[in-house]
Amino acid sequence: MALQSNQRAKLDESDDQLFYSTPRLVTHVDEGFITQLMDLYRQRLRPHSRILDLMSSWVSHLPQEMAFEWVEGHGLNAEELQQNPQLDHYFVQNLNETPHLPLADTSFDAVLNAVSVQYLQYPEQVFAQMYRVLRPGGVAIVSFSNRMFYQKAIAAWRENSEAGRVELVKRYFNSVPGFGTPDVIARPANLPMFLQLMGFPSTDPFYAVVAERLESSA
Repeated sequence: MALQSNQRAKLDESDDQLFYSTPRLVTHVDEGFITQLMDLYRQRLRPHSRILDLMSSWVSHLPQEMAFEWVEGHGLNAEELQQNPQLDHYFVQNLNETPHLPLADTSFDAVLNAVSVQYLQYPEQVFAQMYRVLRPGGVAIVSFSNRMFYQKAIAAWRENSEAGRVELVKRYFNSVPGFGTPDVIARPANLPMFLQLMGFPSTDPFYAVVAERLESSA
């Protein structure tokens, strides 16, 4: 297992669906992060492919100029998902209670998770589901910054450094046989923390871990 039981703990152990019951129609990262994420999607996603956007909300940050065959959304707030114009369909499900996805095997070309991986208490099971629904050669892209709802992030994330969080997501991928070696994009904040605390502007750090489902897991 990638995590020990104590590493899965949250400061707020109440029902996640209660916490997310009020829609938050805001972006949780800055424009610099969003631009980098969209550029990564342009590089790694194929037009006219099938996309699963896990732990999504009212925006998916998919490049507007790219047309996809199907974009399936998942999240915890139906109103947010309903507002997302890039989704063809969505479903609501708490992955910390039910990690199994109600989706067919090998039915997607890409699985995306943007700025939400820190909330998964059983990432090994969710990443296994990501693998299951990906077609051979399909890609999983997990992106994150240093922002979080602190009380809902797991201990392994809260108590880690930014570099340690990258290694954590790599470990999640490596816990599932059949994923290739993960690629890492790491662009830390462009100002030292003491300058940020003094009020100097900085962009959010951008991190992404990308792995493909191998043609064969043998």
